[in-house]
Amino acid sequence: MINGKKVVVVMPGYNAAETLAATYNEIPFDIVDEVLLVDDASTDATVHLAQKLGLRHIVQHETNKGYGANQKTCYAYAAELGADIIIMLHPDYQYTPKLIRAMCSIIADHVYPVVLASRILGNGALSGGMPLYKYFFNRLLTLMQNLLMAQKLSEYHTGYRAFDAKVLREIGFANNSNDFVFDNELLAQIMMKGHKIGEVTCPTKYFEEASSINFARSVKYGMGVIRVSLQYRLHKWGFKQKLFTSA
Repeated sequence: MINGKKVVVVMPGYNAAETLAATYNEIPFDIVDEVLLVDDASTDATVHLAQKLGLRHIVQHETNKGYGANQKTCYAYAAELGADIIIMLHPDYQYTPKLIRAMCSIIADHVYPVVLASRILGNGALSGGMPLYKYFFNRLLTLMQNLLMAQKLSEYHTGYRAFDAKVLREIGFANNSNDFVFDNELLAQIMMKGHKIGEVTCPTKYFEEASSINFARSVKYGMGVIRVSLQYRLHKWGFKQKLFTSA
């Protein structure tokens, strides 16, 4: 716990057997109360390794439902565990769990209710191995999103996020996409509710075992991001969008 608040780390996993242990072993258990792994029908030994590591909370999808669907399970289960602060951490060791304490402190001290670990703040993205085309489109999409959504975030696309559980309880994300654009839909819904979002600088590591979507999936994701941003702007102008009327 931190400041009397229960901290639950949720890990949406898929074929993470080679990186799960390294991720898990860096989690600061002096403040983290529970760790949950939701396995999206991995074909490797992710679940077996999680059991070997001693994870008490493991949920297995019988079929591969998608990254967004995985997060929906993560947040629903974290609510059942009585989480006050929820950290979404990928088990692929691309992001360091050592930032959990800092991210939790920001929420527990009521500075921001949502915190993103940004790979773009500072100069860590390219030096950490982010492919140049991913970096370029990350910056381009973020610029467009900031303009359309009147925000000033350095990155909307990180997979490392911390939430005050009360924020997630306000958001109707059950009907959001089951694919990668879920991340952006959720952020847009949070912004529409008027919640402020903080950021911390996060180093990143790109390597063969780290999960990453290919170019074609990246293009599909980018189109989804543009759609969400336009929906946000249209809703602000009074043209009601289902994404926000249900949230």
